[in-house]
Amino acid sequence: MPVSPQQAPEATQEAVINALGAFLAAPPEGTPPEVVEALTLMGGNPKDPLPPRLFFEAVEQSPLAISITDARATILYANRAFETLTGYDRTEVLGRNESILSNRATPESIYRHLWRTLEQRQPWTGTLVNRTKGGEDYLAELTIAPVLDRSGALRYFLGMHRDVTKVHELEAAVRQQKARVETVLDAAPALIVLLDHEGRIILDNQEYKKLLGDLRGREPLEVLRAALREQVGVDVLEAGVSGQGFKNLEVGIEVPGGGGPRWFVCSATPVEESDVSARSYFGRASGGEHRVLLLANEVTSRRREIERSHLENLRARLAEQQRMHGMREALAAAIYQIQVPLNVISAAASMLRGGVANIDTLAGMLDQISHSGQRALDTLTSALPEEPREPGALVNVNELLRQVLELETDRLLANGVVVDWRPAAVLPEFTSHKDQLRALFKHLVDNAIHALCESGRAQRELRLCTRRVDDGVEVEIEDNGPGIAPEDRYRVFEPFFIGWRQRRGHAGMGLALAQEIVNAHGGSIEVDSEAVAGCRVRLLLNTLSQER
Repeated sequence: MPVSPQQAPEATQEAVINALGAFLAAPPEGTPPEVVEALTLMGGNPKDPLPPRLFFEAVEQSPLAISITDARATILYANRAFETLTGYDRTEVLGRNESILSNRATPESIYRHLWRTLEQRQPWTGTLVNRTKGGEDYLAELTIAPVLDRSGALRYFLGMHRDVTKVHELEAAVRQQKARVETVLDAAPALIVLLDHEGRIILDNQEYKKLLGDLRGREPLEVLRAALREQVGVDVLEAGVSGQGFKNLEVGIEVPGGGGPRWFVCSATPVEESDVSARSYFGRASGGEHRVLLLANEVTSRRREIERSHLENLRARLAEQQRMHGMREALAAAIYQIQVPLNVISAAASMLRGGVANIDTLAGMLDQISHSGQRALDTLTSALPEEPREPGALVNVNELLRQVLELETDRLLANGVVVDWRPAAVLPEFTSHKDQLRALFKHLVDNAIHALCESGRAQRELRLCTRRVDDGVEVEIEDNGPGIAPEDRYRVFEPFFIGWRQRRGHAGMGLALAQEIVNAHGGSIEVDSEAVAGCRVRLLLNTLSQER
């Protein structure tokens, strides 16, 4: 069969291989053994399926950059992957030293260690900063193996390297992200600790370490776990591993030298970590690890402030009770003492009507009345509490009215009162006494609520509004109760005037005290005669006037 020009090389190569195979299968008698060995190395052993040419092609086609140098690192061979990675054509590097790839960013100590290892005829593996022909830096993960001749002399080096720049960038990004997370955790004001399923600490933050120091070596985790078990009946590890967790459980722990217990609000969140084993590479995960994230936010300051406020409230209530008891006792004593002159007056009147009284007897009785009356007056005067002196401060009427409404919220809701609160957007601030003004507004609001309760109306409304006037602030408090009779418009401000049907518990001093406070501010207070239904009280506070 004729052979085409295209098939000629393959046919010739096949013919040569066949001839060489036949020669090696039956070498002529007298053929030197060295020739047979050399030809065997070139053609391959027919019984061996891996001829020498295969090894060359494997190196040439390898995706790993491979180079062979002599003992002085002069490049004798470079494969195609070497060309692709470095940008150099192999004709440009053959006969040149491997140092053409070097970048000065690699420390000299690395190169010294590299050569010491190779001189000991040991392979070296490490990372160098190399540079391509185009001047771009890359990280080369390099393995260099010494190649020895039959006598053991070092003749060549086999170098294999790959670009690991992207791997380095990813690892650096992971480290940077880890550093960010640790920074955030350490900056967090709450104690944070991550546990494995056996309760061992995987991660903690600075607040945890601070508490460790405060506890003088006692593990904060164990102290908090014990407190949660004893005080709340919850175990951190069991709740987290079971997937339940918990939120905002408050516990107290004793800290040496802490001046009392320290309080923490604790939350536990279950965390499921993914399987990182080789088996999970293709998504066949066998189930990750159970973790528990424990957060404990210290609320000692808030707790102590609440307790302090509670004690202050109790102290104020007890003081008020004692003051009320003292006043009741003084009033009871005064009533008893007033009874004596009343009895004397009654006896004197009977004597006068009977015509048995004389001037001396009546004079004595009048002296007794005067003495007993003075004693009763002294008793009442001594029972009067001292007016506390309050420093002046800048006040905002809207703010004080809002506070009074908040204090009266329960009473307003209990009596079904609808509040229409219309404060001015901007009011001038002025120097005054806040407690006095609060008392003023409370007197007026209490008065309005009582009027609404006595009215018996199903719809009970209370309207408050503020507005700015030339030299002050005007406040209106209006209710839709029974109103005030015209003849009583001025009398309601008199001391001890009581216009309620239910008089018990009322001294008739509320509006009188309100007028006194308004007068002290250079203002005025009046019952508006134009109110159609109910009562409208209008008061003016002079912002230019200050109580001295």
